[in-house]
Order: sequence, then C-alpha cells, then structure tokens
Amino acid sequence: MIRVLPAPEPPTFDRKVRQPGLDAIAELVGEKPAMPRPGPRRRKIAEQREAIPGAAFPPFWTAALKDLLGGYQRICAYTCLYIHPATGAASADHIIPKSAAWDRVYEWTNYRLACSLMNSRKGVASVVLDPFDVEDHWFGLEFVGYQVIAREGLPAQILRHVDETIYRLRLNDEECRRAREEYAECYLGPEGLSLSYLEKHAPFISRELRRQGRLHAGDS
Repeated sequence: MIRVLPAPEPPTFDRKVRQPGLDAIAELVGEKPAMPRPGPRRRKIAEQREAIPGAAFPPFWTAALKDLLGGYQRICAYTCLYIHPATGAASADHIIPKSAAWDRVYEWTNYRLACSLMNSRKGVASVVLDPFDVEDHWFGLEFVGYQVIAREGLPAQILRHVDETIYRLRLNDEECRRAREEYAECYLGPEGLSLSYLEKHAPFISRELRRQGRLHAGDS
C-alpha cells in the first residue's frame, strides 16, 4: 500500500449522494424528507438513526463511482493496481462502516476507491489501515515471491497494523501476487512496459522498483 491523497469533493456530490441519502435516513426513522420525491415513502425501520442496519442504507454512493475513479486515477486504494474499464469491478469502500456511523454513510471523505475483491475482504474490519493515513515507508515488496511485507524498523504498533492489514485483505494470496508479478515482469523484460505506464497502473510496484534500485538504466 501507498499513501492516498484525498481527492476534493465533486461539485455534484451533495446533490447526487448526500442529500438523497440524508432524506432516505429521515424516512427510515419515520421522519419527513427535506425534498419530495416520486413514489411511496420508505418504511420506518428504526427509532433512531444509530439503529439503522448497515444493509438498509440505499446505495446512493454508487452515483459517486465515476467521480471516485476519476479522482483516484482508477487505482484501488488497497491493491494499488489499476481498475480496468469493463473488466475491473470498482466500488466505494466506506472506511468507517455504514453500521458504525450513520452520519458518514453519504460523505465523500468516508469513501475509498477499491476493487470489489478488496472491499468484500475488508468488510467492516477496523484493523485495516486507512489508505489516507498510510506512510510510504510502511509497506514494501519483495521481488522473489512478490509478497507485500512490512518494512524494517517500524514501531511495534505500526508493525502490528501493517501485518493485520496484509492478513485481513489477503494481499499475499496467489491472485494478488500473480497480478504484481505480471506488472513487474512485463516492465523488467527486454521489451516490456514503459516506466510511465507502470507508474500509472501499478504505482506501488514502480515505487518499490525505484527504491530497490531495480529500474532500467535510463529510467529515473
């Protein structure tokens, strides 16, 4: 993983996601929504907002997927690999789970762009590091088995969080290692990928190649 810099909230987010979401929450606790909408009112399912089950929130966040893909250059926050159009399934991960904070369900700052595989593996786990908080010297990559590892010299608490993140997301399963290997070997081969392509599609791998002095001669 690498540090992810927060993208600014899109100008249409409030209209497309936040306001419809807050109106839905009001209906789910039996209140009148701020803005009228066609169709019957949603059924009341809870007395308080805090009691709304995570699965009950309408998925208005999907309307932000295009903006998430653009704001984060289609890079999954957890695999640090490009989410390809048509073949890659993008999703909005709630870094604070929906079941834990009703007031964050429809907030742009609570979303992380993730491939659907990583989103499902993370679930509601609180042990996974927030990509916004990760420092670039926390995670490394070894180029024999293409495993993500904790860098040496980390404080014990940070080391535990890094190891828990790797374990929870299963970043070193065969599927993830194979994807990293393909990018790295395609770059390292005699007629492989350009460094600019690698930086765009696999920034963690390009960073580790650079850090470990493995870039081709002429690449800076």
